[in-house]
Amino acid sequence: MKNIHLFACPAVLALVLAFLPLAGFSQSPAPNRIAIVVSTLNNPWFVVLADTAKQRATELGYDATVFDSQNDTAKESANFDNIIAAHYQAILFNPTDASGSVANALKAKRAGIPVFCIDREINSTNAATSQLLSDSYAGCVKLGRYFVKTVGRQGDYVELLGLVGDNNTWNRSKGFHSVVDRFPGLKMVAQQSADFDRAKGLEVMESMLQAHPDIKAVFCGNDAMAMGAYQALLTAGRENQVKVFGFDGADDVVRLIAAGKIEATGMQFPKLMARQAAEFADEYIKGRHDFPAKIPVPVELVTHENVSQFGDYGKK
Repeated sequence: MKNIHLFACPAVLALVLAFLPLAGFSQSPAPNRIAIVVSTLNNPWFVVLADTAKQRATELGYDATVFDSQNDTAKESANFDNIIAAHYQAILFNPTDASGSVANALKAKRAGIPVFCIDREINSTNAATSQLLSDSYAGCVKLGRYFVKTVGRQGDYVELLGLVGDNNTWNRSKGFHSVVDRFPGLKMVAQQSADFDRAKGLEVMESMLQAHPDIKAVFCGNDAMAMGAYQALLTAGRENQVKVFGFDGADDVVRLIAAGKIEATGMQFPKLMARQAAEFADEYIKGRHDFPAKIPVPVELVTHENVSQFGDYGKK
């Protein structure tokens, strides 16, 4: 009997090829993926942080996905569960809560996924692979000095705090007060959290103006709250009597500083931090594991005098 050449038959050949993977033949590897978990996308500053991290990760050859925690630790935990189940190779992490977010970073670590914190800190020395953090304290020391210079050594002022569970809130407040509290003539008559949120900043500022109509200034723990505070002052017709100070380096506030409507902010350089975190993740995936636990990123003071040097969430 003559040999039958099965592979000469196209139908048989197609059938064999279809079953090759099941027979142990190697398939193309799944693409590497990097997850970007941000505290909230309801703030342009964090949108820039997330978009820049995603763009840099994509440039480095990864599929990158942004997860919004909506300032909710439960939502953040669910995001981490989904990321771990999907076997992402790294997480770029902007935490919602300094203490509450530690468990999520540890969960990823146990799953073998490195976590690189961006901008916001977690209260752990071994949960994250590395933390890239703006030097909020030193930045607000600079803001405090400029506050005294422009407001003067006498007068009442108020403070809008950020999220009470975020270390940045207290680092900024402490840096500011380390300077301003040395001048007893400057009196803080109200201090209240507005959760780093523009709408809440507007609401809180409206209440503060009703209770303290003679204030000379407001120090805000971020630029979103500064925008809300300025809007409240504008509505009340007090925008020329009350000086507003923010922190972040958001483009809207930089433009208002240039227009003489807001006094100053601290530029945090979110694009720089986001790009560096993506590059660290890439290096980790390729074998480097010796990262510093914390990397401070200097903050620069933006004022009427130097505002022309800044824009697009950084230096021009």
